Amino acid sequence: MNADLTRATADQLARSLAAKDVSSVEITQANLDRIAAVDGDLHAFLHVDAEGALAVAADIDARRAAGEQLSYLAGVPIAVKDVLATKGLPTTCGSKILDGWIPPYDATVTARLKAAGLPILGKTNMDEFAMGSSTEHSAYGPTRNPWDRTRVPGGSGGGSAAAVAAFEAPLAIGTDTGGSIRQPGALTGTVGVKPTYGGVSRYGLVAMASSLDQAGPVTRTVLDAALLHELIGGHDPMDSTSIPEPVPGVVAAARRANVKGLRIGIVKELGGEGFQAGVRARFDEAVELLTSAGAEVVEVSIPSLEYALGAYYLVMPSEASSNLAKFDAMRYGVRVPPAGVLDPSAEQVMASSRDAGFGDEVKRRIILGTYALSSGYYDAYYGSAQKVRTILARDFAAAFADVDVLVSPTSPTTAYALGDKLDDPLAMYLGDVATIPANLIGIPGLSLPVGLATEDGLPVGLQFLAPQKADDRLYNAGAALERLLEDKWGHTLIAQAPELEVAR
Repeated sequence: MNADLTRATADQLARSLAAKDVSSVEITQANLDRIAAVDGDLHAFLHVDAEGALAVAADIDARRAAGEQLSYLAGVPIAVKDVLATKGLPTTCGSKILDGWIPPYDATVTARLKAAGLPILGKTNMDEFAMGSSTEHSAYGPTRNPWDRTRVPGGSGGGSAAAVAAFEAPLAIGTDTGGSIRQPGALTGTVGVKPTYGGVSRYGLVAMASSLDQAGPVTRTVLDAALLHELIGGHDPMDSTSIPEPVPGVVAAARRANVKGLRIGIVKELGGEGFQAGVRARFDEAVELLTSAGAEVVEVSIPSLEYALGAYYLVMPSEASSNLAKFDAMRYGVRVPPAGVLDPSAEQVMASSRDAGFGDEVKRRIILGTYALSSGYYDAYYGSAQKVRTILARDFAAAFADVDVLVSPTSPTTAYALGDKLDDPLAMYLGDVATIPANLIGIPGLSLPVGLATEDGLPVGLQFLAPQKADDRLYNAGAALERLLEDKWGHTLIAQAPELEVAR
């Protein structure tokens, strides 16, 4: 295993490939060796496609040797969250109900990765159907945090974040419905971006909540995230919610990295009671760095934020209940006949299959959502939650009239112990308080690591938010802060990650 290859950034690897200093096969094999060495304990991957990844890498090497013009990231390997359809590879969404399902088509994001020549290392672990904040709700077992394997990596995309943090992959794709890219990023010391809703195609992304879901990059640097965002983003006629515009200049913004004169708003409501002292300390230090670099920092208030969490946990389960109705054991997925019934009806087979195939958290949210959508309660619950979204969007628009970006801690706490919140769903839900608003109103958000909490030595994340379709503002501010932090520390945060035991 070549540690230099697994620890290099995607940008560094792309430049080395272009200079022909290294081959894609060498890079891909180094990452596959790393996965084989450490993933038995971490469980970041549900499926590894070594043969397929090496075949793509060899093809890219041959095309590069022949002088063919390739995409910038061609030959740089990537991991994909197991909620995106991958033709010929299992897509289970972390659920037993899709155990063994191999899609006959690619999601648009997957297709764009393949067209650009990125070897797909495999599919990463996740909370079942993206329902969870810790990756403990996967039907195939939890993922562990590379910084401390007794703790969670966040969720639902903990597998993608852990894979990048553990140097198993330089790039990964996650999805973010209420913070499932950004919150794992904060807990694992990685960079996670939720693009503007509609900025990256949702075609082939197995839906949990259609008005909230958004795919995006998981990386170790802001520039790497911008490079990946530019590749997967843009209009897709296969997705009716896709924005018919090109991706904003995210790579140029990440390379610019200048906050002089930038107006930054600290969200008053996202930093008080319930936020860990070490999280708050690292956040305050990061804000001071931005101020020293010439940013204008002010406090802003978004009064309706207190209702965001409640609105989200009505909208999300309602849409999940509707989306998951298609898993009926009739067309695909697991079929479990009811015990002791000789000639079961379709309804009985469907009931027994869903009971066996879905986990407790999925069942909990389906029940909540079905109740919220039921006759006599729709207006009181789902309808009211949609009104809150409108008010929240109005309050954010007012804030953005005065500032360019908003900033807050990404997560109220650092990574907590495995099992710590499994029996207290409400406590787990509260971990998404800072990330949920961006999904409710469709704005982009970026989380990057800003240090280690003094209490436990675990990563802390800071979140930038920008108006819809202003994703480039996130990359400019994020890359500038990343550079300021590296100048202060003399290294990147991920360089401090503990070395993992390697399988013998």
